[in-house]
Amino acid sequence: LSGGTLVLATDAERTDLDRLQALMADRGVTVADLPSALLPLLDPGAVPSLRFLSTGGEAPSADAVARWAAGGREVWNGYGPTEATVEVTMHRCAPGSGGRVPPIGRPMANHRAYVVDSRLRLLPPGAAGELCVAGPGLAHGYFGRPGLTAGSFVPDPFSDVPGTRMYRTGDLVRW
Repeated sequence: LSGGTLVLATDAERTDLDRLQALMADRGVTVADLPSALLPLLDPGAVPSLRFLSTGGEAPSADAVARWAAGGREVWNGYGPTEATVEVTMHRCAPGSGGRVPPIGRPMANHRAYVVDSRLRLLPPGAAGELCVAGPGLAHGYFGRPGLTAGSFVPDPFSDVPGTRMYRTGDLVRW
């Protein structure tokens, strides 16, 4: 993902899907990061140069992933709350996923993800629990909201580094 030309869409191109697709096709965009909500609205065939697509923001539909992964295009689903500065986990979507919504994947380099119970104890594989995330992109907290910060950004009991914190996402997941 290095060595390419960065193509920035104007406000008019970002808000007009036909113009956005035309921009991507005209500039030969090969790598894109698009919100999942746009995938069903855009035509994968309109951007034949695209070979790598990262998506996130919400769970993409299995149909949208299958359409975009056709023809060998690599599609990745990313997960990450704003409090962790965008993506914390990634999953490479297989073209034939059997109609299932793709999982959020595994933690990216230098990030950690834990599935815990209400007392912040690690749960075994297969058990459902709250997702907590940690890593370099973690916010310091909520501006002017010390109570909310204290409840959401808690000490990371699984880290060997003193003072490390993790964010309680409130999302229910399982390994």
